This record gives sequence, C-alpha cells and structure tokens, in this order.
Amino acid sequence: MQTEQAQLDRLFQSLADPYRRAMVTRLVEGPASMSELSAMLHLALPSTLKHLQVLENGGMVASSKQGRVRTFAIDKQGLAAMQAWLTEHQRQLNAGFDRLEALMRATPEENEP
Repeated sequence: MQTEQAQLDRLFQSLADPYRRAMVTRLVEGPASMSELSAMLHLALPSTLKHLQVLENGGMVASSKQGRVRTFAIDKQGLAAMQAWLTEHQRQLNAGFDRLEALMRATPEENEP
C-alpha cells in the first residue's frame, strides 16, 4: 500500500507542470522523440530531458532507444493507476451524494403542516 501511494504521489506530481502535461497530451497521440517534443515546446534538449525523466519516474511515460534516438510513449500502467484512483474517489463521492439524498428524502420539510 505504501509503495502504491508513493507511486501515485510521483505520478500526480509528474503532471504538476504545464510542459509535462503538454508532453503527455502529445504522447497520447503516439510515441515521439525527445527532439520532437523539445521543438514542439520550444525547450532546450536538457530541459526536455529533465521533464521527461520526471514523467518516466512518475510512471507516466516509458522510453526506448534506437541508435541515437530516444523515443517516449505513454505508459498505459501509469494511466491505469491514475484511472483506478479517480474511479475509486468518484465512487466514494457518489456514495456520499446518495446518502445525502436518502437523508433529505427521509427528513420532513420545515414548511409542512
């Protein structure tokens, strides 16, 4: 549980930066090289690499290298972990609203004679 929580912390923290969110938005369309992402965001290659390392450490992207070209792609496991967390919290929120609705229906209105 502690390891899962730490992984979720890294995952959400990796998305805290607008450049990294832009990279994820692009990578959802398909894999891209570091150079392509750098040019798209008008960032220097070292800055792009640092952002991509944060995303990779967070579990949001995975990289592969062919020759001199490093390519990045969305890591579906990272997205699945985030989706599971969001789904559970949405379920809890909906359950709370259901309890509130039941309580409101069971409570008589003040203006009733």
